[in-house]
Formats: sequence, C-alpha cells, structure tokens
Amino acid sequence: MRVRGEWFFADHTQAVCHMLTAAGHQALFVGGCVRNALLGVPVSDIDIATDARPERVIALAEAAGLRPVPTGLDHGTITVVAGHLPHEVTTFRRDVETFGRHAVVAFADTADEDAHRRDFTMNALYATPAGEVIDPLGGLPDLIARRVRFIDDADARIREDYLRILRFFRFHAWYGDADGGLDADGLAACAAHVDGLARLSRERVGAEIAKLLSAADPCQSVAAMAQAGVLAQVLPGAAASLLPVLVHHEAAQGLAPDPIRRLAVLGGADHAERLRLSKADARRLARLRTAMASPDTPGALAYRLGAAEARDAVLLRAAATGMPLPADLADRIAEGAAACFPVTARDLMPALTGPALGAQLDALEARWIASGFSLSRAELLHPENDVSGRNRDA
Repeated sequence: MRVRGEWFFADHTQAVCHMLTAAGHQALFVGGCVRNALLGVPVSDIDIATDARPERVIALAEAAGLRPVPTGLDHGTITVVAGHLPHEVTTFRRDVETFGRHAVVAFADTADEDAHRRDFTMNALYATPAGEVIDPLGGLPDLIARRVRFIDDADARIREDYLRILRFFRFHAWYGDADGGLDADGLAACAAHVDGLARLSRERVGAEIAKLLSAADPCQSVAAMAQAGVLAQVLPGAAASLLPVLVHHEAAQGLAPDPIRRLAVLGGADHAERLRLSKADARRLARLRTAMASPDTPGALAYRLGAAEARDAVLLRAAATGMPLPADLADRIAEGAAACFPVTARDLMPALTGPALGAQLDALEARWIASGFSLSRAELLHPENDVSGRNRDA
C-alpha cells in the first residue's frame, strides 16, 4: 500500500524530504498525514520523522535555502517552511520517563523506537518519500478496520499522558467504525484512569471536547464517555441521551456540526469555565440554553437572536421535548429575522420618558410579536382604532 495525494507530490513536500535523504538521513512521513491519506480524507498537517538531530535539521534546511524555525527544539521538532507552508520535522524519540502530560525523552535512531512512544496504532504509520507505507506496530489493519487501539498496553499509554483518554474518544468519533463499539481494552483503561483527567489543563480539555463534538456523528463516543465516567468528570451534570436526536435534526436540516450547539444539548453547568470557552462562545452557549427553555415561537426567537441562533434553539428544543420540527420552520425564522419593530421611542415622547418610556416600548413590542409581527405602527399607537381585534391577544 502506498500513500498518494496532492500534498505528497507537491514540490515543497518533496524538497523537505530530499533535504534530509540527500544528506544520508531518513525522512518518513508519520501520523495524521499518513493516516488521512490512506483513508482518503484531507491532509492538513505534514509531519516528518527523521534520525537527524535537530541542530542537523536546522543546518540542512538553511543550506537548502529553506527556513527552519525551532518551534520545539527541546523535543526535537523543527518547523521547516518550504513553499510558504510549515512542515514539522521531528527527530525519532523514545520516552525515558513520563509524568502524566510531561515526559523525559531521548533521541532515537529508528522508526520502531519512535513508534512505541505514540498513542494509537493508526498514528504509528510511516511512509517513505516514495509513498511506501511502513507499519512497525500493526496499525494498518486497525486503520482499515476503523479500530482505534492503543499501542502496546493501554494502561501504560494513558499513564504517560492522561489527555489520551479524551483523544481515544475523539479519534473514535472521527475515524472509528460507526457500526462497531469502541475497543474494549481501551475503554476499560480509560474508565480505570478517569481521575487522571483532573491533572489536565482546562484549555486542553476544552480543545479536545471541541474537536470531539465537531465530528459528523460523535454520539457513540459521547455515550461511551458517559458509560466510562469520563463525561461526568469533564462535564459534571452532562448527559448523552439527547445528542443523537439533535444530530438527527442537524442532518435533516443539512447543518454542519457545531460544538457549541451540541454542548448546549448535553446539559450540565459551568461548561464555559471548565472548558475555558472564549467569551463569545460562552455568551452564545448561555443564549442557546436560555432560548432552548423559552416558550417563544421560532419567529420571535429569530427576531431577538437572528436566524442562525433561532434555528439552533428550535433544534435544541425539539431534541429536549421530542417534538418534531415545524414544517414551515425556515419560513417562520426568515419572517422573524426580517421583522422590524415599527415603533420608536420618539413616537412616545414627550408624553413618556425614562423608565415609563422603556416599559411602554417593551409592552408594545411584546404585543407586536404576539400578533405575528402584523400590527402596524398606527395600530400599536392607537389600539382603539384597531377594528381587527389583533391587539386583543397581546
């Protein structure tokens, strides 16, 4: 089996490989670029493993007219910029001692040594500059079977880095077999070491949860997290039961995955703090949860929140209540989003000022929304002239 793809044959990619091989060093593509290329999904990051030491990589890059950036010099990583694109070149490594998320590493000379310090077998696949796949740990059958499996002993891999618990569920959501369960040994190890998640920074936990919830269908992974006690550890009070309903509604509406929308349906509290959400995401999450519990019509939600958030709120409410989505949802949301309240403060002045003015504006707006945005300015300001009776429902 060989690796293929535009990224692989690109001049800048091959230039970085030639820089190393021409000097007698190994240059092996590794990790996500190999995995994704074999699965036929887009490749975003190019990682190259080599037996050349970091200082040697820097010297070779400069001699080849490429730009080396020591982004992770202590860990053996040099970012080589070629064709205006970054290529992560990392010296083969082996772990000497590990401390949860920290490790003492030593440089190594072979891909086999390097492979044993990685997390999952499907991430320990290498490819030569000619595209030939090298599989030192049997990861290729796991990749073909869409099986996310820890390298060697799952307990040992997790003790090296507790973030791998969350990565296990995230990788299954993205690359696992949707019709099969999670690897039993890996799931058991995650459950056994769930307390180790408390050692992780909230930023890293938040990043992993966002990536997990961005998968097309993370339902099986999130349900397994709940079963293993992982969900309760990272998101206290959250439940996985409503997520499949929301994902179904998203697919029916042709919507792309949205981690904040999905986070809202999980329930629980303090997610903004626990996941270190940005201020914008935290505010949006709070709005969606409030709107989810609101009795407002889809049109009223769209008027107050805009079309996108109103649609999300209606989907969340449908997932929570088990009610179907309105057949005319798109029309109702479009009407509300386009509606413009016809009364201004100037219309009520100088008869009303201050708090009384604000209260009357709010009351008129509520009456207008209740009418389905149909009451005119004249009917709102002079209800005694409204013979239709529409204002009586306000």
